[in-house]
Amino acid sequence: MLIFAIQQTNDLQAVHTGVKFSCRFSLKEIQERWYTLLYDPIISRLSTQAMRQLHPDVYASIQAKALFGTAEERMLGSVLSNSQPNLDVFQELLNSNSTDFLPSRTAKSLHAHWLLMKQYHLLPDQSVQPMPRGDLVHNFSDAEDMIDDSELKDSQGDAALEAELTVADRRSKKEIRNLEQEIPKWQVLVDSVTGISPPDFDNQTLAVLRGRLVRYLMRSREITLGRAAKDNSVDVDLSLEGPSWKISRRQGVIKLRNNGDFFILNEGKRPIYIDGKPLLLGNKFKLNNNSVVEISCLRFIFLINQDLINVIRAEAARVGTT
Repeated sequence: MLIFAIQQTNDLQAVHTGVKFSCRFSLKEIQERWYTLLYDPIISRLSTQAMRQLHPDVYASIQAKALFGTAEERMLGSVLSNSQPNLDVFQELLNSNSTDFLPSRTAKSLHAHWLLMKQYHLLPDQSVQPMPRGDLVHNFSDAEDMIDDSELKDSQGDAALEAELTVADRRSKKEIRNLEQEIPKWQVLVDSVTGISPPDFDNQTLAVLRGRLVRYLMRSREITLGRAAKDNSVDVDLSLEGPSWKISRRQGVIKLRNNGDFFILNEGKRPIYIDGKPLLLGNKFKLNNNSVVEISCLRFIFLINQDLINVIRAEAARVGTT
C-alpha cells in the first residue's frame, strides 16, 4: 500500500494524510519505513519476496485502494462537471487512456472518484464560491474551511484519552512487527474457491488441498493441519472450510519426502480417511494425486504439482548418484 501510494503521488505528506494504514503512523514513521524499503537491502529483499508471494486477487485489491495520481485526475477532469456521465463514459475513458490509469481501475471506481472531485469543486471547469462575509455560515463545508488547523494541533486535549490511544497504537505496531517477522515462515496460502478460480499451481506450489469453499496451497515440504486457536498455530486452519469443533487443534502433518512422495501423519484423536480408508492416531499414509482426504465432516481433494515434483525427484536422483 505504501509503495503504490508513493508511486501515485510522490508526496509522503499526501500519503500520510490520504492513506488509511492498519494503525496510526506518524509522518516520521512513514518516512522511516519508506527509506528502509529503499536503502536497507535485507528489508527490501524480504519485502520484494513477500509481495511476489501475494495472491493476484490480493495484489489487485491493494492496487485498487491506491490514491489517484495527478495524471489520473487530469484525465477525469476531461469529463465536464455539468454533464451526467454514466459508466460507459468512464469505460471509454479507461480504454482510450489505459496507460494513464492503474490496471486495477474500473469504470465504477473512476465514476466514484469523479463524483468526489465534483463534490469538492476540484474539476477544472468548476470555480470555488467565495466565503460569505461576516459570521454567516451557509453549510458544513464553509464551517470546515473556517477552522484553523493549527489551533487544533496545539490543543492539549484529554490526557487520559491520549495515553490510551498511545498504548493502543503501540500494541498495534508491536503486532505488525510480529507479523512482519513471520513473513518468511508463511507456508500456506488460502484463497476462496469461486466458479472462475485461478490455476492451482505456480512455480512455488508443491501441492493443493482443495475443499468446497477454500483451497490451501502447500509451499513448503511440511505443513500442519488442524484448528487454529489463540494458543495454537497451524499452517492449515480447517475451520475456514466449515464446522471444525470435532477436529483436533493439531490434527495432522503433510510432509514431502526427498523422493517426491507425500505422506500424511494423523496426530489427532479422530481418524482421517484417505480414499475411504481410516488413518488412526500415530499412523501415516501415502498421498497420491487426486486423493480424497476426509477430516470429520470436511472433504478435500489433494492435488500434486507433478511438474515441480518431477524436478525435485530428478534433483534428488542427481545428488544421489554424485
